[in-house]
Parts: sequence; structure tokens; C-alpha cells
Amino acid sequence: HNRRPHHVLSIAVGAWKAKMDVLNPYGSNPKGYLSTPGPDRNGEHMMGTTIMAVEFKGGVVIGADSRTSTGSYVANRVSDKLTKVSDKIYCCRSGSAADTQAVADMVSYYLDVHSVEIDEPPAVKTAANLFSLITYNNKDRLMASIICAGWDKKNGGQVFQIPLGGTLVQSKFAIGGSGSTYIFGHCDAQYKDGMDQKECEAFVSKAIAHAMSRDGSSGGVIRLAIITEKGVERKFIAGDKLPFMKDE
Repeated sequence: HNRRPHHVLSIAVGAWKAKMDVLNPYGSNPKGYLSTPGPDRNGEHMMGTTIMAVEFKGGVVIGADSRTSTGSYVANRVSDKLTKVSDKIYCCRSGSAADTQAVADMVSYYLDVHSVEIDEPPAVKTAANLFSLITYNNKDRLMASIICAGWDKKNGGQVFQIPLGGTLVQSKFAIGGSGSTYIFGHCDAQYKDGMDQKECEAFVSKAIAHAMSRDGSSGGVIRLAIITEKGVERKFIAGDKLPFMKDE
């Protein structure tokens, strides 16, 4: 018989495990690191975030920080949370990165088909309603809070907020994400009707900078987009140029 004695097999298995322990500090359990101290790098990527949008007479200004985190670990410090769904309609994403990317892709697809059917660019309200419909009908499966903003020829610049659960709310300005809780008072005090584009840019960038300074899940750089009849202009504020101090 070619069968090895039991004690020989035990020695061989023990030697193999010892070798694996050298190659893998977590032993034969490939997921052993999940129980060790330190940040969990294998969790779901979350847009622990500060997002914002403001409308002005000629369009809208949208903005966001750039930190994507996995628990306490910063998975991406320069992510882009301003996502195009049509030529002059964008969304700001917060919540699960995977969920919001999937929803934005779906809305973008439906808007493309819709614009072919009606032979003109889609309305901002149509995009916002699609976001609301998808997130509401899947509210038990998704973690997605979205601000939809843009410009169309019928109603000009518009801002819609779609928080967790899929409620659809139109407003003059909207803030969202984990960092927004720190700046509600600031935004209520600083917002005023009739602001022009430059004032809206300053309002958005300063509010996001304040949120980034307080919220551990917000950080990195500030990305802005100005959407008007002429198109979309993107702007970038580096991490060492944030307009946090009042006199800057």
C-alpha cells in the first residue's frame, strides 16, 4: 500500500502551515487581518462627504470635497464626486460610492434615450425625477444621497436634493453628506437671494472648506463646476489653498 502513515502526514501539514505563516503573517486565514488592529481597507467605499449646489440667475454652482473613505482609511484623497449625467446636468454623490455610481450610470443612460425620443436636451427636473424614482424604489438596497443640478432652456438653473430614501426636494441651495451637518448654520446665515456667479462660487467653496476642517470623512481638495447656458466650467481648489479663514 502507498498510503503514508498518519504521523508523516501530520508532520507534512505542520511544515506547510509553518511555511505559510512565514509567507503570510496572518497565517492560513487569508482574512485574518480583519481582526487585527488598524484601519479596515476591505470595507465598502463610502463617500463620507460634503456636497453642495447653489442656483443663480444664469445657472448653478456645484461643489464637493474629494475624500473617499473605507472606515477610517482614506481610500482616495482626490476622487471626483461631481458626475455628469447629461451635457448640462450633473449630480453630486454621497453615500456608498458603488451605489451612487451605479445610479448615476442608470440615469445617464435613460436621459440619453429620452433626449433622442424628444429630439432635444433633457430637463433638469426629468433627471432629478429619475434619481428619485430609482432611489425610492430601491431604498432598502441603496445608500445613496444625491444632489442633482443643472441648466435647461425652460427653467434655467435648478437644484434638486434627493436624500436617503428617495424624497425629491427643489431648493435654492442644497448641502449633503456627513460634512453638511457642521455647516447648516453657516449656510443659513451666509446665503442671500440674488447672488451672482462669483458670489455663489465663494459661498460654496467657503462652506465646503469649513465642513472639511471639522468632518473627518471630508477632506482633500475642492472641486467646483459652474453650469450655464454656455456649458460647464470646472474649477479646482488645492488643499493648501482652501478659503477657510474669514479674511482670505
